[in-house]
Amino acid sequence: MKKRILGSGGLEVSALGLGCMGLSFGYGKPTEKNEAIKLLRSAYEQGVTFFDTAEAYGPFTNEELLGEALAPFRSQVIIATKFGFKDGRPESGMDSRPETIKSVAEAALKRLKTDYIDLLYQHRVDTTVPIEEVAGTVKELIKEGKVKHFGLSEAGVETIRKAHAVQPVAALQSEYSMFFREPENEIIPALEELGIGFVPFSPLGKGFLTGAITKDTKFGKDDFRNIVPRFQAEHIAANQGLVDLVNTIAQHNNVTPAQVALSWLLAQKPWIVPIPGTTKLHRLHENIGGANLILSVDELSRINAALATIKISGERYPAQLQARVGK
Repeated sequence: MKKRILGSGGLEVSALGLGCMGLSFGYGKPTEKNEAIKLLRSAYEQGVTFFDTAEAYGPFTNEELLGEALAPFRSQVIIATKFGFKDGRPESGMDSRPETIKSVAEAALKRLKTDYIDLLYQHRVDTTVPIEEVAGTVKELIKEGKVKHFGLSEAGVETIRKAHAVQPVAALQSEYSMFFREPENEIIPALEELGIGFVPFSPLGKGFLTGAITKDTKFGKDDFRNIVPRFQAEHIAANQGLVDLVNTIAQHNNVTPAQVALSWLLAQKPWIVPIPGTTKLHRLHENIGGANLILSVDELSRINAALATIKISGERYPAQLQARVGK
């Protein structure tokens, strides 16, 4: 797989990473441990070197899983993890106090079975702690050799600029896909100006862009999408035009809708590295195929022209979660 660089510090990663949250958290029952390890190691064997986790995924169990699965080739991979929620639990609110960041980093090192974290993100902005303090704390961890690079997740432009002035930000992780294009307005231009990489999560629209979700789809009780407005039946039906567009392009290229969605994202900027998640080996292989699909300039122009005419129905988060992003 081709490589890409995140940030001016030269963090080199595979063009497609792997979002590991769903193996332990957020989309129903956790994947059986041996199956999850098999998937993680298969990703590495197929060229993926960039793995994304967080203390909040589980909490803690996802980091432990990666620590065990990636140990045989730790020096060959890039592991990103995150701090920022009180006691590692999103429902408990934010906590990015310097002492918390340091203790979370120490605990993550143990769970990941490593002596350094390649990329440490603030999971969500904590408005009670100045971002300059957060960046300064991570800067200390970098000086100590415990962290290599600093990242932010779902932060707004003003916060990104303030943090970057204290400690260069290697990457911003936020949602971005054909299904959610808001970052194109302010975030992407700012990242380009500052030399910061972009790591889109949910690049397949939480599964919507694959075409596998319809207005009749029933999600499990532990599936996060149950509380997401745009996954309510009326919004799924209203957004079907986007799925039809992606399907048409996929059929024309004899590929899958997921591969089109990923190829489109990769074509937007050379410093964008999507991190699709999956719990299934065949989906992993399919997603990796998206990194090898090159859409023509004409195809990309037609896609973007069509996207400009499609208005997405429904919010991407319920109100209480929306309040945590873009700060």
